[in-house]
Amino acid sequence: MTTKKHNKPLLVLRSSIFWLWSIFSTLLMGLPVLGSRLISYELSAKFSVMWLRLNLWGLDHICGLTCKVQGMENIPDKPVVVMAKHQSTWETYFIPTLLKRAVYVAKRSLQWIPIFGWSLVALKFILIDRTSGRSAISQMVEQAQDRFANGISVIVFPEGTRVPVGAPPRYRIGGAIIAAQTGVDVVPIALNAGEFWPRHGYIKWPGEITVIVGPVISSKGKSAEQILQEVEAWIEGQMQVITVLDRFT
Repeated sequence: MTTKKHNKPLLVLRSSIFWLWSIFSTLLMGLPVLGSRLISYELSAKFSVMWLRLNLWGLDHICGLTCKVQGMENIPDKPVVVMAKHQSTWETYFIPTLLKRAVYVAKRSLQWIPIFGWSLVALKFILIDRTSGRSAISQMVEQAQDRFANGISVIVFPEGTRVPVGAPPRYRIGGAIIAAQTGVDVVPIALNAGEFWPRHGYIKWPGEITVIVGPVISSKGKSAEQILQEVEAWIEGQMQVITVLDRFT
């Protein structure tokens, strides 16, 4: 494949400027997110989306990294379990902006990070201790049920952590258990952000990320294993279409 030549020193500079922008936006929006939580959860959540959009604006205008989204019509007007491919930090900024209200399932240890971690607690993220085994799953389902009852969707990365582009999928069942035990439907999302902002990569390569929102997968009458199989089959099928392994080589 023929790829466009890039000036790497310039890309490093642009990526460095973005990190400064990200730090600035976190300091700028952290206090409004935390302070407004004392008044209203809705207000705090709106400030958090503003913070996400500031980071996405920086990626676009500083790094030249944009996206195109297919399948927005597949997002229903009710809480769902979103199960998405996870290759990059980019999608952690982007996916919540697609939904009316959403929280992530994340590691409990993140709550101790100043400003950022405190904001996760304020925004009602589902924070679990992954070493707790079955207890962690029970807590996750219980907290997810509470979020759904309050009109909040739950975002899960079924692979658990960012995976390199082209790596064999290793899907975990936690998100599917939430769907099966609560009866809430699943929206799968495929994306190729890792090609532009790689796992553990510093450079944010300019270009257009592809995001595909899949049709709703019903959880009614299905086991967690069945739900997970459907999610993995759909996401990985789309990944075969949108992935370009040697995009910047």
